[in-house]
Amino acid sequence: MSALSDLSQALAAAVESAGAGVVRVEARPRFPASGIVWSADGVIVTSHHVVEEEENISIGLADGKSVSAKLVGRDPTTDIAVLRAETSGLNVRAWADTNALKVGHLVLALGRPGKTVMTTLGVVSAYGESWRTSAGGKIDRYLQTDVVMYPGFSGGPLVDANGQFIGLNTSALMRGVSMTIPAPTLKSVVEILLTKGRIRRGYLGVGAQPARLPEALAKQLNQETGLLVVSVEPGGPADKAGLLLGDVIVGVAGDPIRHLDDLLAALGGDRVGTTVPVKTIRGGQSQEFKATVGERA
Repeated sequence: MSALSDLSQALAAAVESAGAGVVRVEARPRFPASGIVWSADGVIVTSHHVVEEEENISIGLADGKSVSAKLVGRDPTTDIAVLRAETSGLNVRAWADTNALKVGHLVLALGRPGKTVMTTLGVVSAYGESWRTSAGGKIDRYLQTDVVMYPGFSGGPLVDANGQFIGLNTSALMRGVSMTIPAPTLKSVVEILLTKGRIRRGYLGVGAQPARLPEALAKQLNQETGLLVVSVEPGGPADKAGLLLGDVIVGVAGDPIRHLDDLLAALGGDRVGTTVPVKTIRGGQSQEFKATVGERA
């Protein structure tokens, strides 16, 4: 029983320590969420999907006080939002080294949808390579846990057994799965939002799905698949460039396009407003169009 008692005390201590850096975020009707203290001067990081109102945002601090906050910026593709609370001297907690994280490690999900901190215990159930969300945002590592995400936990931290923050929990990136945005992704997105207020992401204005190429074309292009265009946004970049339903996109700006992730990667913010060659297969023949990359709203 001593080992269990020691573990219980250690977990309670981790929650108490980490809880000082967890706040309540009131930015939608009736349903408060959670947030992470990013810096002592009032920067708060939370989930984009819980910030439904950009004005009259209230932050509930660990000491019970409430302060007003403003939206600095948001990135819907990674479900990250940055707020600035009208306060200072906040308690900033330490961040864990995510490279040391392994499947099976004990973790805690923390939230403060009310006045006091709440927590659930679980394990890291999957920890894999980088991936892209359905909206095109790049997440450095696939981090899935089996922690229970109670209402209001989105925007709160995932915490290791030492009370250090691992990342931000969200219920919006993958339905029915407890996902965590790891610290490296948070740091890169938050830095851009603090300096620019938004993250530019390009788009062509097409709906597409992977399609296998005929054997002869596959050998010629040295790739087995491309993206079959199943919809074209009227007046969008692809429409203006001349792409049609049934075209198969096999290259953008000289990069091969085999899967949707390849297309998203080729349409980075640095290409917004630039004209790039789009290589397609139409009627079994290779064609090239010039498209000016638009900016995703």
